[in-house]
Amino acid sequence: MAYYYSEPSHTFNEYLLVPGYSSSECIPTNVSLKTPLVKFKKGEEPAISLNIPMVSAIMQSVSGDRLAVALAQEGGVSFIYGAQTIEDEAAMVAKVKNFKAGFVRSASNLRPDQTLADVLALKEENGFSTVAITEDGSPEGKLLGIVTGRDYRVSRMDPAEKIETFMTPLSKLITAPEGTTLKEANDIIWDHKLNSLPIVRKDGTLCYFVFRKDYDQHKNNPMELLDAEKRYVVGAGINTRDFAERVPALVNAGADVLCIDSSEGYSEWQKITIAWIREHYGDTVKVGAGNVVDGEGFRFLAECGADFVKVGIGGGSICITRETKGIGRGQATALIDVCKARDEYFKETGVYVPVCSDGGIVHDHHMTLALAMGADFMMLGRYFARFDESPTAKVNVNGTLMKEYWGEGSNRARNWQRYDLGGSKKLSFEEGVDSYVPYAGKLSDNVQISLAKVRSTMCNCGALTIPELQQKAKLTLVSSVSIVEGGAHDVLLKSTNKQV
Repeated sequence: MAYYYSEPSHTFNEYLLVPGYSSSECIPTNVSLKTPLVKFKKGEEPAISLNIPMVSAIMQSVSGDRLAVALAQEGGVSFIYGAQTIEDEAAMVAKVKNFKAGFVRSASNLRPDQTLADVLALKEENGFSTVAITEDGSPEGKLLGIVTGRDYRVSRMDPAEKIETFMTPLSKLITAPEGTTLKEANDIIWDHKLNSLPIVRKDGTLCYFVFRKDYDQHKNNPMELLDAEKRYVVGAGINTRDFAERVPALVNAGADVLCIDSSEGYSEWQKITIAWIREHYGDTVKVGAGNVVDGEGFRFLAECGADFVKVGIGGGSICITRETKGIGRGQATALIDVCKARDEYFKETGVYVPVCSDGGIVHDHHMTLALAMGADFMMLGRYFARFDESPTAKVNVNGTLMKEYWGEGSNRARNWQRYDLGGSKKLSFEEGVDSYVPYAGKLSDNVQISLAKVRSTMCNCGALTIPELQQKAKLTLVSSVSIVEGGAHDVLLKSTNKQV
């Protein structure tokens, strides 16, 4: 006879936090959201920690290199999507790692015989205002000059004018030799009031640029997440099919952490994948696993050697696994169960395996609930898909700006590896939908607002850290009528003239 759970599974929307005593120290500016990303032993520090409890989902419509940079600037980590060729995923990882090395490989290059029209087209395509002019138009060609917005005026120049006639030539540029340190480069930039400094090899070929804006950006983003070489931390998704080829490529590209992208993680396939990584890399390569929805699944993956465990099946806004296959669990109940197992495992072994809540978060306050229920951090898809930095197109739908957002189990994604159960290499039926989400602007603006709410609620609970919140939080289930009571009701809203 099948096993029956005596209690129904619940979602975040069915819970509220009950306020606790707040001391005078409980103000949002004193709250730390630092949290472990990977497992560690009692008394030791984790190899990687997040400055904010947010990571982006391993999805084609969410986690490209641009979003990875923007999220790392705020203190979180993106997991570059794995539903692409190994070469393309590794290239995205490398692009993120090179972005914040301080020494940036030139991403905007032309030849001197090209035209102003080419400069304008390139700027429109990638948004960069500094164009390196090299002999062959390559990022590492012989440097002949640069073009910035100060070198041309569109209204007074012929688009067909050759670049060589208006570029700033090498003879008038201040450059630095290969081997210059980042501190030395920044000193040169400040001493000479430059916006950029080309780093040039002895043979005259271009190595990198160092930009003034990167220095300013660091000062404006004190929470940014950097590795030991001051490069942005970035993750990458892998699957249980081609890991033997994909993992080495991602590691060589500089990925700081990997995560098995699977709809269901309580399987031998994940055990085999983790075992291969441990055999070839030991503990130097960090890899998360999942997804699971109960303590039994957590313990299995923890014992397999996972560095963190993801929780959630069927709770994503574009996921239809529950209605298609009838499998899953309410996200709140799943998270509470798994976090209980995590704490028991830590008590038994002295090894703390962080838990990632993946799916089910609709409102900002759900983030605080997830943390209070035990999550160390959250993986978000729909949330990040709405921003400028996500890889998808911005479209006008009936007068409203939207962004495209589709699930990895949708026919559009065709990510059969994520749902692979060892059968034929195809997606037999859909477990995700193709949709739109309302456009919401810049990632940084939205993340800061969301986390301001989290910090405020933590102070209401008398907590200044995530572990303290988990210790002090008091949670109550709510009835359907109290959910209605919690919103605006029995008034006429001015903004819409709609009675609620």
